[in-house]
Amino acid sequence: MFDERYSIRSHTCGAPDATLVGQTVTLAGWVHRRRDHGGLVFIDLRDRSGLVQCVFDPEAAGEAFVLAEQVRPEWVVKVEGVVRARPEGTVNPNLATGEVEVAVSSATVLNTAETPPFEVDAGIETDEITRLRYRYIDLRRPEVLEALILRDRLAQRFRKELEHRGFVEVETPILGRSTPEGARDFIVPSRLNAGEFYALPQSPQLFKQLLMIGGLERYYQIARCFRDEDLRADRQPEFTQIDLEMSFCTAEDVIHLTEDVMREVVKEAGFDLPVPLPRIAYAEAMDRFGSDRPDTRFGMELACLGSVFADSSFKVFAGVLASGGRVKGINAKGAGDWSRGRIDALNQVAVDAGAKGLAWVAFTSDGEVRSPVAKFFSEVEMAALRAALDVEPGDLVLMIADAHDVANEVLGVLRLHMAAELGIERAGHEALWVVDFPMFLYDDEEQRWDASHHPFTRPFDEHLDVLESDPGAVTSYSYDLIIDGLEIGGGTLRVHDPAIQERILGVLGIEKAEAAEQFGFLLDALAYGAPPHGGIALGFDRLVMVLAEKPSIRDVIAFPKTSSGACPLTGAPGEVSARQLREVHLKLD
Repeated sequence: MFDERYSIRSHTCGAPDATLVGQTVTLAGWVHRRRDHGGLVFIDLRDRSGLVQCVFDPEAAGEAFVLAEQVRPEWVVKVEGVVRARPEGTVNPNLATGEVEVAVSSATVLNTAETPPFEVDAGIETDEITRLRYRYIDLRRPEVLEALILRDRLAQRFRKELEHRGFVEVETPILGRSTPEGARDFIVPSRLNAGEFYALPQSPQLFKQLLMIGGLERYYQIARCFRDEDLRADRQPEFTQIDLEMSFCTAEDVIHLTEDVMREVVKEAGFDLPVPLPRIAYAEAMDRFGSDRPDTRFGMELACLGSVFADSSFKVFAGVLASGGRVKGINAKGAGDWSRGRIDALNQVAVDAGAKGLAWVAFTSDGEVRSPVAKFFSEVEMAALRAALDVEPGDLVLMIADAHDVANEVLGVLRLHMAAELGIERAGHEALWVVDFPMFLYDDEEQRWDASHHPFTRPFDEHLDVLESDPGAVTSYSYDLIIDGLEIGGGTLRVHDPAIQERILGVLGIEKAEAAEQFGFLLDALAYGAPPHGGIALGFDRLVMVLAEKPSIRDVIAFPKTSSGACPLTGAPGEVSARQLREVHLKLD
């Protein structure tokens, strides 16, 4: 709904229809297209709401007709005229205003425009850098406008649904303290405090916990967050999340609340969310899909092949199994006839994902078996392999022998790679929860335990006895919302007992003095009557990307950065003057 009381227009360009026939309207917008047909000039006038055909007749339009002969695409004009039905045979069924046109009586040029670097039209093939350099022109294209309008509708619906459920919107600081939350911080030097720095928030995590300790009970925020990490299609250095926290709740409460809110929100995009959503434990997700954010819209699930090769004479497999590792595989149906070179190239994909190497067996459509390792397998093993992976002619079996976690993760990468290479259809949307994440994951490179989600996650009560003695056996109250293989949201119950929080920090190797320096304010607050609490953060950009069916979150952000973190429009990041550096007590090396 567009309120025209505050405008030089009487209607938007998308408004004229059969109900306005005979009425005089005033429109304003951009010249989308101009056509000169036998003495009549037709101009398609466009604004945010749509496009309408305006007709300039030299007898009726007078001076406006002279103007119509001069205008060019993207000039900004205002017209006045009468809405009339289009002549028989000229109705455009693909246009919302296609039944009518505006017979112009007067027109004014509000501004001229240079020839744009690309057409303002849907489905253009202009490269992304050019579109981002002239983003203000790109924004005029219908699919970009539609994505931003959808983004607004979803944000407003989130606010409505959360307010209805007793949540209060609170803003938390942008300039904060650097704390270990998993990714690199963006840091900001302080002019007033020489040699000290703020950090931009990776999330409002600590502040929302403080709000629960402060008695707010239900908080939410459409929060701006910042992480200095490598970028990809679903990641930006600055992003938006729907952040919420609840007191006096269980994990079930947070999950049910999220499902209820999401069910209503996604209706704005015509998406039906069938709640309650299915749930998969973290361990099962890794074993079946090799990912804690599985795309369940296609098969190619991982299979454990330990029993197939339990007595294998193939030294690589036998050695891994003897050391407690795993042999696992996937069946890439339809790739069995690939060339040797194309299959061998998959080895690099596996190595890049962390494997030592890749074993494969191709079963061609004409019944031939091709493989550099099949000669080491007995007939019994080959038969068991076929049965375990439901092998048919034309299939390609890919196998990884390694530590359990490595085998899962590498095959998870190969599963997605092969789905893309084979063009496997992934139609529609599938949502699920991945729950019960491990509390800690071991970092072999750093030789220490890391928090799976964050250090403030609450462990299962029944696992507290082994918190220090066996950290790898501890499960947490945690839950991630996955849609189409993308992590849309992640949340946990939080630690509300200061003694347990100190124990967790100890497992992470954070000494008391360091803990007090990094987030002593939270530890102090926990000692003043913290209620049980938990929450979730939903990746708003990713959600809009999925619902708008866009390939990248850059398509649903008004002014995004490129994959290198640069802004082609403004030139950011850029240099600053020597004076600015001196003011914040910095010197470039």
